[in-house]
Amino acid sequence: MDEVPTGTTPRRDDPDGPEAGRAGRGGLRRFLRRMASSKAELEAEELKRTSDEEGATPITACATRKRACVAGTLRTVTLRPRGGAPALEAELYDGTDVINLVWLGRRKIAGIDPGRRVRAEGLVSLQDGRKVMFNPRYELRGGS
Repeated sequence: MDEVPTGTTPRRDDPDGPEAGRAGRGGLRRFLRRMASSKAELEAEELKRTSDEEGATPITACATRKRACVAGTLRTVTLRPRGGAPALEAELYDGTDVINLVWLGRRKIAGIDPGRRVRAEGLVSLQDGRKVMFNPRYELRGGS
């Protein structure tokens, strides 16, 4: 066994040091978890991580009748008339839950397409048991 000179401590990145085995096990643990997880679970985990990095509130934590900033990927984009007027409706998923983003009086918005990353801010309301944000301020993010 190698002797460590008195007054020095072994480095963590030392391949022969006492911490050498731990770094490998953490990587193996992550690898095995990724192999055992479904594709949907992995995508949800990635969405949660990127939403946190953008400073967005998880959709599950959004309270009704409160302003919130959410970020995620658009799953669907549909044109649904509301009260005789056009309304563009998009379902945003952030890995925790979904929220419907509705732009009243709009038939199309450039860049609002399924698969696009979006960050939206507005008042969260509840309609038919689903979270909805009407006419949110939005920012298009990378991806598509």
